[in-house]
Amino acid sequence: MIETERLLLRPHIADDFDACRAMWQDPAVVKYIGGTPASEGEAWLRFLGYFGRWQLMGYGLFALIEKSSGQFMGEVGFSDFRRELGPNFDPYHEAAWVLATAGHGKGYAREAMTAAQRWLDEKFRPARTVCIINPENISSIRLAERLGFHATGEAEYNQKTVTLFARPRPQ
Repeated sequence: MIETERLLLRPHIADDFDACRAMWQDPAVVKYIGGTPASEGEAWLRFLGYFGRWQLMGYGLFALIEKSSGQFMGEVGFSDFRRELGPNFDPYHEAAWVLATAGHGKGYAREAMTAAQRWLDEKFRPARTVCIINPENISSIRLAERLGFHATGEAEYNQKTVTLFARPRPQ
């Protein structure tokens, strides 16, 4: 578990599913992440994948919990999504963040990802980390830049154009 001033980052637990499902079914949340709210089954398979990634790889997405309320606010962390985007992307830890609407506009994503990056850098010392962002998602692009990512190009993923980002290992 990682603790920041306002947040707890921990692996998901079974009790997170209802809040996780609601987040992935919220049109405002998925607007730039595929655009289609998840079905119950899709949300469940995604949720199960969180547990498997931690088990197999020793890292994954953290559940983001607001300390003051105990409320699930989203997910941040790193994964290997097997996106087939090439040798400058696929071998590296991929950063991801998604917040429930209750967590939007509070600076939680930056606070949580800063802590998650520090954890990953200490534990795995990756040469670089990567992420993809819908080019229309200006908020996530700004956050990526604040986190030290820079755009490296564009690619097609799931029949949509995405911007590829990379962050070199901090010195």
